[in-house]
Amino acid sequence: MIKAADLPETIALFPLPGALLLPRARLPLHIFEPRYLAMLDDTMKTRHRLIGMIQPREMPRDVPAPAERRMHAIGCAGRLTAFSETEDGRYMITLTGISRFRFQREVPGFTPYLRADISWSGFERDLGNAESDPGFRRDPFLDLLGRYFAAQGLSTDWSSLRQAEEELLINSLSMLCPFAPEDKQALLEAPSLPTRRETLVTLIEFALRGGSSEEILQ
Repeated sequence: MIKAADLPETIALFPLPGALLLPRARLPLHIFEPRYLAMLDDTMKTRHRLIGMIQPREMPRDVPAPAERRMHAIGCAGRLTAFSETEDGRYMITLTGISRFRFQREVPGFTPYLRADISWSGFERDLGNAESDPGFRRDPFLDLLGRYFAAQGLSTDWSSLRQAEEELLINSLSMLCPFAPEDKQALLEAPSLPTRRETLVTLIEFALRGGSSEEILQ
């Protein structure tokens, strides 16, 4: 368990569109680009072994901008908890979400990957125990989810979903469902588990309406 006092002020950032990491959740990643292989090698030498997952903003490719403008303001740091190396030098890793953070400024240097000063302030709850959602109603939620999975051609282990803890269920679906990067960012920035569940339901209902702007009922 990482304490607030153990969190570093500077971490490596991995900008990956559509990849969402949430506190206490696990994200498997396939690392093969040389700059991110270097990032991983350097991260494994640190005491904290943290990598910050962050969403790039949609910007014109020909418009130069500092990292502070090219990245969303909020990301989530994950601790490297598992890795394996393939014969051709790639890595299969798992990051376990520790806490969200706020991007402060890019750290200049000679590393091929992005490093940034960050702030953990405002996300103290992320370091605590799993959140609960008193308003969660599993049966109606799973019924809605079933219609969404059928429409998307997705399959799942429904027995596991019926037994999963609220936070694990909501956060896992937020990470795995094929939403747009901006929608993933909205799920990341939800201030509480009930708010994230409400956002998730809204996105699912919106998708079921075919992207219609008709009023969506909670």
